[in-house]
Amino acid sequence: MRIHFLNLLLFLSTITVLYGQKVSPNKKAVVQSVENQSSKLINISDKIWAHAEIAFQETQSYALLADYAEAKGFTVERGVAEIPTAFVATYGSGKPVIGILGEFDALPGLSQKAVPTKDPFEAGKPGHGCGHNLFGTASLGAAIAIKELIEQGKLKGTIKFYGTPAEEKFFGKLWMIRAGLFKDVDVVMDWHPGPETKAAVQTGLALVDFTVEFKGQAAHASADPWNGRSASDALELYTTGINYYREHIKPTVRIHYHIQDGGQVVNVVPDYSRLWVRVRDVKREGMTEVYERVKKMAEGAAIMANVDYEVKLVSGIYEVLVNRTGAGYLQKNLEQLGPLTYTPEETNFAKKIQEATGKPQVGLHSKVEPLEETLQNSGGGSTDVGDVSWVVPVIRLSAATAPIGTPWHSWAVVACGGMSIGHKGMLHASKALAMTMIDLYEDPKKVEAVKAEFNQRKGDHVYAGLVPDGPPPIGKE
Repeated sequence: MRIHFLNLLLFLSTITVLYGQKVSPNKKAVVQSVENQSSKLINISDKIWAHAEIAFQETQSYALLADYAEAKGFTVERGVAEIPTAFVATYGSGKPVIGILGEFDALPGLSQKAVPTKDPFEAGKPGHGCGHNLFGTASLGAAIAIKELIEQGKLKGTIKFYGTPAEEKFFGKLWMIRAGLFKDVDVVMDWHPGPETKAAVQTGLALVDFTVEFKGQAAHASADPWNGRSASDALELYTTGINYYREHIKPTVRIHYHIQDGGQVVNVVPDYSRLWVRVRDVKREGMTEVYERVKKMAEGAAIMANVDYEVKLVSGIYEVLVNRTGAGYLQKNLEQLGPLTYTPEETNFAKKIQEATGKPQVGLHSKVEPLEETLQNSGGGSTDVGDVSWVVPVIRLSAATAPIGTPWHSWAVVACGGMSIGHKGMLHASKALAMTMIDLYEDPKKVEAVKAEFNQRKGDHVYAGLVPDGPPPIGKE
C-alpha cells in the first residue's frame, strides 16, 4: 500500500524547523522552497524508482533531473566527461562555488514493489536498493532552493549540481574528476540514504575493482581431455588461493569476487574463464598492498593450469576524507530542523519490513543524533564520493529512508524508497543540505575553515585516480 496524503504530512513533519531555535530568513526560505517543490520532487523520485536503470544506462533518470534543472533556470551541460548520462547544472557567478552531488543509478536483481514483503515487479530486474532515486532528487531540490535566493539577490556565488551516474559499478565520478569538473569548486555537499539521520563523519573503505581472464585450449572432456588446457581449472586455483590468503590479511581487508564465466557446458574443457575481483581496506595504501598480492596470484594460477591470463583494472576509489568542520555546521542545521516524525501507518510498514528481514521490530529512526567521533576503522561500504573528497572538501549527510536494521542493497530498501518513508527522508535531506549551504554562502570564514581542515587532513598527498586510460566503459558488463 502506498501511503500518501503527503502535503499535510510533509507540512507537519517540517514545521519543526523552528524547533525552539532562531532560524534565519534565508534558511526559512530554502525550507519553504523544498516544501513548495515537494510534489514535483516526489514525482521525479518515483519515476526514477520505477525506471531503475543501472550503471551508465540511466538515460530516463538522467533526463528527468537534467530537464528539471533546466526548467528551473540552470545552465545544463549534458554528456560531460564522455559519459552520456553525466551532467552539470550551474547557476550564478563568482565565489563561493558550492557543488552538490546527485546519484541516480540502480542495482541489478532487486526489482520490488512498494510493499513490506518481498514482491518483485519482475524477478531479476533492477531496483533502487541504495535509494539513489531519492539521492539525486533531494540534492537537486536543495540546489534549486539556493538558486532561487541567488536569483533574488539574497545570496552571492555559484551553485553547481553534479548529476553523477554509475556509483554502484564503474564509479562515474572518477571520470568527472579526470575531466576537471571539480577544479573551481570551494566545497561540495553530499548525502546518502540510510537507516539514521546524522552528519556523516566516517571514512568507509578504499576499493579497487579488476577482472581476471584465463585463456586455455578447448578439448573433449572425455575423449581427449589431455589435449585441453582448462581456463576453469585456473579460475578455481585462483579463487582457492584468494580464500587461503584470507587467513593472512588484516581484519580491515575485504576481498570479494564474482565468477562471470566459468565455462559453458560439462563435456568441454573450457578455454575461457573470467571473474570480477574487488579488494577493500580502510586506507588506500593498505588496499594497494593486497591488490598487488592478489594480482600475482593470477599468474600463479595460470602457471599451474598452463594457460594464459590477463588482469584488467576496472577502477578504484579512495576512502572518504572526512571534514568535521563542515559536519559541525550540518549538525546545527539538523538540530534546527528537528527529528523526522512518522504516521502509525508508516511505523507499521517499517515493522513489517523488519519482520520480513528477521530484524527486531523497533520501527524508524526519528532522533537527532549528536555528532559522532570519527573512527579509525568504521568499516561499511565504499563510494566514489571518496575520490571527490580528496580533490575538494566534502560535507556529508545520512538521512533515514528505511527502518532501523534494514539490510542495505536489498528489496527492503527498494520498497521504502518508493513510498512515504523514503519521501520524508529525501525532503528532510534536501532541507538540511540547503540550510548548510546557506551557512557557507553567508559566511566566507566558514568556507575557509572547511578548506583549512581539508588541506590539513590531505597534507602533501597528491590525488591519483585509479582509472584506466581511455573513455569510460560505456556499454560494458
